[in-house]
Amino acid sequence: MRTPTIALFAMLAVSAAGADLAQTLDLLVSSSPLAARSNIGIHVTDAKTGKQIYAHNEDHFFLPASNMKLFTTALALTRLGPDYRFETRVIEESGGDVVLVGSGDPSMSGRVYPYDRNAPSAPPLRAIEDLADQAIVSGLTRVHGDIVGDDRLYPWAPFPPNWSQSDASGESGAPISALSVADNFITIYFTPTKSGEPAQLSLSPALEYFAIDNRIVTFAGAGEAKIRLTRTPGSRQLLFEGTLPTTAKNYYATVAIDDPALYAACALYDALTRRGVAIDGHPVARHRSSGDSYAPPEGKVLATRTSPPASELIQMVDKVSENLHAELLLREVGRISRKAGTADAGLAEMTAFLTKIGAAPGADSRMDDGSGLSRNAQVTPRLVTELLGYMYNSSSHDAWIAMLPVGGEDGTLSRRLCCTQEAHSIRAKTGTLNRALALSGYAESKTRGWLAFSILVNDFAAPAAEIEAWIDKITLALTE
Repeated sequence: MRTPTIALFAMLAVSAAGADLAQTLDLLVSSSPLAARSNIGIHVTDAKTGKQIYAHNEDHFFLPASNMKLFTTALALTRLGPDYRFETRVIEESGGDVVLVGSGDPSMSGRVYPYDRNAPSAPPLRAIEDLADQAIVSGLTRVHGDIVGDDRLYPWAPFPPNWSQSDASGESGAPISALSVADNFITIYFTPTKSGEPAQLSLSPALEYFAIDNRIVTFAGAGEAKIRLTRTPGSRQLLFEGTLPTTAKNYYATVAIDDPALYAACALYDALTRRGVAIDGHPVARHRSSGDSYAPPEGKVLATRTSPPASELIQMVDKVSENLHAELLLREVGRISRKAGTADAGLAEMTAFLTKIGAAPGADSRMDDGSGLSRNAQVTPRLVTELLGYMYNSSSHDAWIAMLPVGGEDGTLSRRLCCTQEAHSIRAKTGTLNRALALSGYAESKTRGWLAFSILVNDFAAPAAEIEAWIDKITLALTE
């Protein structure tokens, strides 16, 4: 008789703990002036059983921001598998052109895989340099045609329709191409010189691609840098104007590449030329529209590059919230599953995936990109926890959990939830846009084990830092 009694007491204790947690969360929501001036949705479930523990506007639509990447990375891990790899080739065609054939690989940059928060970045054009070395070993000494950047594996559609113009100008909204190098953006550094003289300019990668007019003047003393970029639409001309104090350090701007395939061709052209290869032609790009069929280039293979496994690429997406990686993975899922390397094909496969896990796409979500930059995307907190519960109980559990940032330790949570032991019990994905902040993932509760949670906040009327601190307080409460 003792064993059933003990079990009954244990069940009652767990039930009481759940009730206490719900009361704590209710108090955090009802007593906060931030909550009264924001649109808030929260859903908390037992990660293993799916049992609801707390709900607040759980079936309302919210802009998820980068929490959208949870859906994209779960889809990619499930459809492509953790060991999937991309292969990029350099081919010498019979007509004389040397073609860099894009494979959709997002890793051709200076990023280090697997993710390591302490690892220094490699040179951003390292992949191009390695391919050039291989081409030389293969016997390439002269190119009788052009150096071609070929991104035709995916139709040329560099920007989803609902990204803002400001996104598309910098790093966060760099254009999407099946041939992507250095994350499809450049960084321009400005260093002060003597008062009254132009600031010194340097590039990373150190490749002359844009025509840059530098009109930034150094001024003596302290103060704020005031720099303005004017970019002529449809051209590669950049005009920088403004002032930079002599005390300024590490001032920089990021500029998205207009045509990644052409930029990749320029990078390979430069690398081969520095190795003594004579080139008759010029760097050019090959694109295709969505209505055109794709026939891969044929010829002598001069060089190949194989990407890290998909598990490491997906981990980079979730750890640092890398938009280009997410968009390319979505298109590769579309290509593999539906024979079309487009966002629409990837999202169609997303619909099938969500339907399989018991969701109702359309009723509980509206998705139109893979990264969460879209201002039209909407999901419910309940849908997010359904996804988290499915992945927690899937065969990909260990790999999936390892992909998420750890509270106070790494990725986009390295400076959040810090200074408490409980922070390390959080594995979650952040989301940030002008009117949307989000945090969704898992929290290890001392009394209930692992919980799946989603906190989505839209249309807030307070500084983002205050909203984030409030979200963190709710998240830490889940660990008690």
